[in-house]
Amino acid sequence: MSNQHSVLEATLAWERETALLESIQATLEWDERTGMPEDAGDYRADQITLLSGMIHQRRTHSEQAARIEQLSQSVSSELPDSDLAVTVRGLRRDLIRRQKLPLELVQATTKAIVLGQQAWSIARPKHDFDSFLPHLQTIVSLKREEAQLLAIDGSPYNGLLDGYEEGAREADLQEMFTKLCASLVPIVAEAAESSRRKTQNTEETVFEIEQQRLFNRTVAAAIGFNFKAGRLDETHHPFCTTLGPRDCRILTRYQSNDLMSGLFSTLHEAGHGMYEQGLPPDAFGLPLGSYASLGIHESQSRLWENAVGRSEPFWRWCLPIAKQYFPNALQSERPEDLYAQVNQVAPSLIRVEADEATYNLHIAIRFDLERSLIHGQLAPCDLPDAWSEAYQRYLGIKPVHHGEGVLQDVHWSAGLFGYFPTYTLGNLYAAQLIDTASKEIGELDTLFEQGDFQPLLQWLRQHIHHHGKRYLPGELVRRITGQPISAEPFLTYLRLKLQKVGLLT
Repeated sequence: MSNQHSVLEATLAWERETALLESIQATLEWDERTGMPEDAGDYRADQITLLSGMIHQRRTHSEQAARIEQLSQSVSSELPDSDLAVTVRGLRRDLIRRQKLPLELVQATTKAIVLGQQAWSIARPKHDFDSFLPHLQTIVSLKREEAQLLAIDGSPYNGLLDGYEEGAREADLQEMFTKLCASLVPIVAEAAESSRRKTQNTEETVFEIEQQRLFNRTVAAAIGFNFKAGRLDETHHPFCTTLGPRDCRILTRYQSNDLMSGLFSTLHEAGHGMYEQGLPPDAFGLPLGSYASLGIHESQSRLWENAVGRSEPFWRWCLPIAKQYFPNALQSERPEDLYAQVNQVAPSLIRVEADEATYNLHIAIRFDLERSLIHGQLAPCDLPDAWSEAYQRYLGIKPVHHGEGVLQDVHWSAGLFGYFPTYTLGNLYAAQLIDTASKEIGELDTLFEQGDFQPLLQWLRQHIHHHGKRYLPGELVRRITGQPISAEPFLTYLRLKLQKVGLLT
């Protein structure tokens, strides 16, 4: 036992030191996307590439690998969900995946995606796919090589997907999307037609950006984001990143003519941030201090953005606060009007601005396209045409330029292939979770109307956040809700909401 204890201590010390390097890399990446001068890009790519190589070498170091294997054998009699078993299992899983990847590939991929994101941030506002294409071709080639090395059940895409959603498989997701889209298409058709019939306010209202910053910070703090252990900043594509056990950064973006764009982006990222802030800080960098999966992570952001932020009780609380910041623009608005407004349905081109009914269709498109890229069935140069065709087929619209088309998302420039389906999984998880939370907490509508979001946050802390990676995502959801992952709770939730605002019969 004493030998096992000393091996465990050495293993954890090594992992915590490696986590320090990862946090330094995350800090450089956060700075790159918030304030780094454009001309500093090449050197920043070299910095992050060096760090990624050092991290990979530490994660696969022979001495650490031997310790993990020794621990894996010695904890075989432990309960599978004990702290020790979870820690060792998570470290061994990461070790096995990383051992399949050569250092040269890891460093080449890191450099390509840092430069790719920089190129994307320049190309997107110019709608210039041609300048971004060489970067995308390099990234796709490297990610295909990685996928082949990580392939599961003969599927390269599974190898990438499993890195984000452990246990998820391409074939199962393809079946899920087929069934989900079959139900969503008629819902969208009816609700969008009803939305078009409603009187729309065409007068453009200005919401001063500085006031939006203050308002969004107020709302984020009210729902539970801890600003003593986090920040809210701005970037081209909103995201959340954690730089340390008590340092979570969320980033949003604002439009002067659209209050809701920045607000829902902030609610979304705050949902991610509160999950990160709810993980055990003393286990930072270890499996018990890490999120269960990206699908579970997304369930937290979508729950706060949609189940809370697009509810009528939320607006009964929030509108009086919003009027303090925007008295002229919102003077005549009523909670029920804004509730109806934020739940309108209209096929659109921008994923992050999409309504709840059409959102998963955006994800289905990306899921199909990125699988084709990884399987070599679609060349990067043909992506814009494939994108336009898919939008016409799923949503009946086509992008006018690449900025609202293939360049709108940062993910592929960041090498995040296999990531997109976790958004839809997050929507499905969120619907099951809020349904269970409503039954167990009771009177959520009353609490939201009073601005009391702590009972829901504490319920999420207890059932999800503090577990870290103790359970696989599907098992975690089943333990909490008593049901396997299913699209039906989401479809039921969506139909009821759209009926309430008069968009479905």
